[in-house]
Amino acid sequence: MENNLHNVYLFRAIEAYPWELEKAIEALNYALSYDPENVKALSLMAAIQIEQLGNYELAKSYYQKALSVSLEVPFIYPEYIRLLINYGDYEEAQNLIEFAVTVKGIDKAGIMLNQGLLYEVQEQFDLAENTIKEAKQLAMNNDFISYADEILSRVSKKHKFQKNKERKLENLQKKVEEETKTNWFQNRLNSLL
Repeated sequence: MENNLHNVYLFRAIEAYPWELEKAIEALNYALSYDPENVKALSLMAAIQIEQLGNYELAKSYYQKALSVSLEVPFIYPEYIRLLINYGDYEEAQNLIEFAVTVKGIDKAGIMLNQGLLYEVQEQFDLAENTIKEAKQLAMNNDFISYADEILSRVSKKHKFQKNKERKLENLQKKVEEETKTNWFQNRLNSLL
């Protein structure tokens, strides 16, 4: 009986989240007291910590504990990668992405989309666009493709803005260089006269 009791509490937590947070947390605490290595309970506790309480470090520790229990649980990776990206742990996110694509049963389209998001926040827009297009090719449903199209549109706008900004900066630098050359030449002529 004890073996299934943690599942009853886990189901109560899943049912209560996100509408009844108090009940969800209470049920998760019971579930984790019966089985402290329950990956689903640890993952849901991490989600509550970051989404509701904004506690990045505690959420990260719950994800790390869940992965220490089992590396072969595919539903943890996308959530954990997004957490790392949102909080600027880019190198750790990249390492996790590289490992996640090797996990059997993983949603590769979702992982590639996260890779595209990582490139986007690092302002590597060419790589982001290509990776998001690759994610669309791996997708298995239309909703995901529509979502990826929206992200691709946003990244393309940022890329265009970046190119315009770089072009304006180059034009400004050229103008300054021309003025400097002209001023130098005029100053030199004036000193000779």
